[in-house]
Amino acid sequence: MNTKHVFRTSIFMLTFFILSFVSCSDGNSIEEEEQAEDITELMRASEIDVVGEIVSDIIIDSYEIQENDELNRMVSSSSFLPSCVVVTIVAEQGFREVTLDFGTEGCIVNEHLLRGQIVFSYTRNTEVQEILISYSLIDFYFDTNNIIGSKTILRQLSNGNGNPQFTHNLDLTIVWPNGLQANREGVKVREWVEGFGSGIFSDNVFEITGNWTTTFVNGNQHTYEVLSPLRRQVICNYFLSGTVDVQRTNFGGTFDYGSGVCDNQATFTFNNGYQIDIILN
Repeated sequence: MNTKHVFRTSIFMLTFFILSFVSCSDGNSIEEEEQAEDITELMRASEIDVVGEIVSDIIIDSYEIQENDELNRMVSSSSFLPSCVVVTIVAEQGFREVTLDFGTEGCIVNEHLLRGQIVFSYTRNTEVQEILISYSLIDFYFDTNNIIGSKTILRQLSNGNGNPQFTHNLDLTIVWPNGLQANREGVKVREWVEGFGSGIFSDNVFEITGNWTTTFVNGNQHTYEVLSPLRRQVICNYFLSGTVDVQRTNFGGTFDYGSGVCDNQATFTFNNGYQIDIILN
């Protein structure tokens, strides 16, 4: 999923909608300032969405390669991480610690410049059904933003549907260059519904559920809850389907990503029932 494209275009449409209300309120400078703040926070929240997805992708991808590559040739066998990432593996009896070092100059991953380190560890046991992966971000920067985080991803070999599943406990803080910061907490569950074990990256399909909250330093909160699973096919830039309830400071509504076709069509229905069409770039 190209999260960057999905959320930025949606925010543009929502911004247009909000400003249409502001323009009808002549002389109300306080309301205009509040609306401008909401729009800024919408944009900032979308950046956290992108950060969370890519950090999760990197850890999951690296874990799977580490476990499946008997020679530990992590980077050479990965189709996700670029060769500029320095991978260090500490292997002890039943324990693995993996350091992904993007360097001080950084490496480009999914069109973003990443700097610093992601370190994750886990106790290795091929017989258990669940593995807890603990990770930390060390002096980590996503483009120009400092990302602080230390949390876990629970890998289940088989969930109730018989599929592999990753449960990510989110706790990320992002600090922008201008000093603004926000914290994202919650749970995001990825069920691997197609392509597991095939060895072919392009046939992987995931369904994503969960809920999370973004809190800004001024106390404003944005809450998200997946109403129906977000279906993600890795060869498509967009969610194929799924709905998300979005409640923000002064308004809320539901994103609907369609009925299963890989296209750039979506809708947003506000709490008052007003619906707009969204074209995703």
